[in-house]
Amino acid sequence: MQTLFLLAAVLSAGVFWLRYAGDDASSAGGTTVKTLSTALLALIALQSGAPGWVVAGLALGSLGDFALARPGTAAFLAGMLAFALGHLAYAGGFASQVTVLPGAVWPILAAMLGLVAVTALWIAPKAGALAWPVRLYAVIIGAMVIAAAALPNIAGRGAILTGVALFAASDFILAIRLFILNDPRLRLIGAKVLWPLYWLGQALILWGAMAA
Repeated sequence: MQTLFLLAAVLSAGVFWLRYAGDDASSAGGTTVKTLSTALLALIALQSGAPGWVVAGLALGSLGDFALARPGTAAFLAGMLAFALGHLAYAGGFASQVTVLPGAVWPILAAMLGLVAVTALWIAPKAGALAWPVRLYAVIIGAMVIAAAALPNIAGRGAILTGVALFAASDFILAIRLFILNDPRLRLIGAKVLWPLYWLGQALILWGAMAA
């Protein structure tokens, strides 16, 4: 059954990428396949007995996918909130396994501080009334990445770190697409690039957590 769910999730993600990623994302079909692609990952996590923080992170991501596919500022804020809570669920799950801070954390901490600064000073001012939610969201993403980098050398760590990096990259591209880019062609390219990064990131976090 889990194999069927995974195949359906991959198919849904592929259909969304090929057909709907971009300005068609808010259509009924786009909303359906986008939400389904991550909801099925959450269902796989639940059925396989994955840690609760993984189930929560994926379920909140699916909720965020649905909200961000809908038009309007209220839907966008709901999507941001869902994803922020999902990032916090992941960060909490990673942090619960940390015993000591490895030396590799410090360069990543510096990189995340730089990314947060870029978001706060360059992207957020372009977001108008959403400037402070965008800044707070960037801090939460940074916390998730740092918590993942601090994980001990457990099974699945490589998959988790790769997934977290892809997830964070997709969020950064999304912010640029929403608040910086005006050219429709560049916005479409951004949508086509960020979607596989995001979905594969979620799938790798699930895979790594199940292997841990």
